[in-house]
Amino acid sequence: LLVVRDADHLSELAGHRAARVWLSITTLDAHLARKMEPRTSPPAARLQAIRDLASAGIPTGVIIAPVIPGVNDCEIPTILQAARDAGARAAGYIVLRLPTTVRPVFFDWLERCIPEQAHKVATRIRALRDGKLNDSQFGRRQRGTGQLAEQIGRTFTVFAQRYGFDEQPAPLNSDAFRRPTRPGQQRTLF
Repeated sequence: LLVVRDADHLSELAGHRAARVWLSITTLDAHLARKMEPRTSPPAARLQAIRDLASAGIPTGVIIAPVIPGVNDCEIPTILQAARDAGARAAGYIVLRLPTTVRPVFFDWLERCIPEQAHKVATRIRALRDGKLNDSQFGRRQRGTGQLAEQIGRTFTVFAQRYGFDEQPAPLNSDAFRRPTRPGQQRTLF
C-alpha cells in the first residue's frame, strides 16, 4: 500500500499527535477479496500495512467497509482480531450503501460473482433500509436501521470491546500547523 511509503513523514506527524491512518478491510478471504475489490491490495497486504504503520508509531485504525449482509458480515470478529493483532488501535464499520449510481454496478457484480447469494443479499440489504436499497439520511446511512442493523452493530461492539477497540482515538492536534506565509503560496496549494 502506498501509504506505507510515507511512514517516515506520518511518524513525524504522529509525534505531534497530528496524524493517524485508517485502512479499510472488507474481508480476510483472499478469494472473495479478488471478487469484491479486484486490482486492490489483498487482505494480507492491508494487515501488513497496519503492522508497518503501527510499528513506526503511527496510530492506525481499521474500517470494516462495506459490510454486506450475507457476504462479509460474519467476518466482523475475525477482521477485528486480525487488525488488533497487526497493531490497529481503533476500529469502525460502514454498512453497504447503494446510492443511485452504485446500485446497478453492485447488482451486476452480485449476479456475476456470487449469483447463488444474490437474492439473499438483496433481501438483507432491504432489511437494513426499511425495505429500500438505500437511505441517505445522515446518521442512518452508514449503519442502517432495524433488527439486522442492530445485530451487526451489536456484533461489532462486542468484538471491538473484546479486542480492546472500545476507546475513541484522541483528537488530532493542529498546534504545529502553520498557515503558508509567502504571498500566493496558498493559491498554489489549492
